[in-house]
Amino acid sequence: MPDLQTEFESAVADSKLLAQRPDNPTLLKIYGLYKQATEGDNTAKKPSFSDVVGRAKWEAWTARKGLSGDQARQAYIELIESLK
Repeated sequence: MPDLQTEFESAVADSKLLAQRPDNPTLLKIYGLYKQATEGDNTAKKPSFSDVVGRAKWEAWTARKGLSGDQARQAYIELIESLK
């Protein structure tokens, strides 16, 4: 049985091969889970209001604060699986 890190890496590869592009809220959820799984809690400065995309990404990542790396990886895997 593959370990969680291997499954996560496979899900990351699968995310680039989805038949349909997910909607923006789903893309932000994918981004937030990925960043939490790979870097942990967000410590970056919040982008300015003029940086709409950067701010949305920052908020998506910050929303996952406190989630462990393994929890974030598992949630990411499940989300990608649900989009296949």
